[in-house]
Amino acid sequence: MKRRNFIKAAAPAAVLPFMMNGFTMKAIGRSPFLDEILAGDPCSDRVFVIIQLTGGNDGLNTVIPLDQYSAYKNARSNIAVADTGTGAALKLTAATGLHPQMTGLQSLYNNGKLRVIQSVGYPTPDFSHFRSSDIWLTASDYDQVLSTGWIGRYLDNEFPGYPASYPNASMPDPLAIQIGSIVSTGLEGPTANMGMAFTDPNTFYNIVNNKTDSTTSQRAGQELAFIRKVGQQIEKFANPVKNAAAKATNKSTLYPTAKTNLLADQLKIVAQLIAGGLKTRIYLVNLGGFDTHARQVNGDASVGILSHGSLLNQLSVGITAFQDDLRLLGIQDRVMGMTFSEFGRRIKSNDSGGTDHGAAAPMFVFGTSVQPGILGANPIIPAKPTSEDNIPMQYDFRSVYASILKDWFCASETSLKKALFKDFQMLPILKGSTGVDELVNPTGVALLGNSPNPFGGSTTIRFRSGGAHLQIKIFDNTGRDIATLVDRNLPQGEHEVTFDASSLTSGNYYCRLQSGVYQEMKPMLIVK
Repeated sequence: MKRRNFIKAAAPAAVLPFMMNGFTMKAIGRSPFLDEILAGDPCSDRVFVIIQLTGGNDGLNTVIPLDQYSAYKNARSNIAVADTGTGAALKLTAATGLHPQMTGLQSLYNNGKLRVIQSVGYPTPDFSHFRSSDIWLTASDYDQVLSTGWIGRYLDNEFPGYPASYPNASMPDPLAIQIGSIVSTGLEGPTANMGMAFTDPNTFYNIVNNKTDSTTSQRAGQELAFIRKVGQQIEKFANPVKNAAAKATNKSTLYPTAKTNLLADQLKIVAQLIAGGLKTRIYLVNLGGFDTHARQVNGDASVGILSHGSLLNQLSVGITAFQDDLRLLGIQDRVMGMTFSEFGRRIKSNDSGGTDHGAAAPMFVFGTSVQPGILGANPIIPAKPTSEDNIPMQYDFRSVYASILKDWFCASETSLKKALFKDFQMLPILKGSTGVDELVNPTGVALLGNSPNPFGGSTTIRFRSGGAHLQIKIFDNTGRDIATLVDRNLPQGEHEVTFDASSLTSGNYYCRLQSGVYQEMKPMLIVK
């Protein structure tokens, strides 16, 4: 690489890795997005914590459809959570339960601090870890490859003149902090990589402190000298973070005392930094191990693989301790958190006692400001599932992003377009949020069903419009969007549309209706 091209690519890097409580910290500076947030009222002092569940979390064993328990048990008898007795699902409602290892999240739900969003995904899901993670972090369409992240797009013009004149009076603290060793794709900006990652923090400190012997005569010596200079400059970003860490002490006794819960350890740091006065608004943490193809129930201690229940316990304990800490520190009303995973798992379990890569899965949003309860219906479990059957999406993940950005951070329409490129349905996630809860449906919108069902050639779908824009899509059993039957404004009242399935194979299909925040899904069976 030519030196001028190397410098052009590397100069905007604004992430500082350093160690805190055994974790690599990376800080990203303030941007116009943060200035917009800080200027707004009442959104000027809010913090958003993102928890990534890496590997693809099995949503059906996380949020259990008790109202379809027989079909659920039939689909995954070797890994199903019990509905009664010891180890039974924890009831949230009569129809829906949580994995028995998630008692902490059940308490948060009962105390009005947890929102469950059912079947979140995107049309035509990709089952590759790497590609699907990319889609979630960049907020792209399935057939669109982006080099920027949905958060990073806010940061495009954040550091004019960086790094020589930063930090300064207008940028005293980082915008975002990621705890871990790899910079998230979600933080990539449009013109530059916003982060610097070193797997060995000692290597970074040696470079910063001039302890690495290099000269311009060595291979890549000029580039290394440049990295050293940048490192010395961005080292200054450590000061506000270190100062904040020194000002506060965690108060919750719910954190595990032993280093057995990596998520709790990360969230403990986040609570400490928020309480210490750091003005950072976005934190990213990670919990891995969710690629549960085999031994999902029992794990495999011989190779260090945790069971799915143990992972969910770490998630529940970590969030519960974090929320308790925020309460004791007096900052709980300023903080909201969200979980996501790159995809869910298949409906039917495999012969190895696990589940294979799937499509949609539930998300959790937690905090004192969330609108408590469950958004969406339990996923539909077919009576005779195949190994290809999947959970189709009820909600696009970008609707969750858009709703949080608008209702938590008071982001403008312009800001939303910069981050997500187009409009997405607004969801009722926060108290007093933009959307109206779909369970309260004053417009009379409804998906009335299809006849005949089962069918071979075509079927007639009946539905009711509220007089606004309405969309009807068909998904196959993998969650793939295969047809759009209606996508327009319709007069109020009952309507019908014909779905021609003559070119499709036998199997389970789903019809999805969406009008504003309201959505509804019904199964269809093609038999030939």
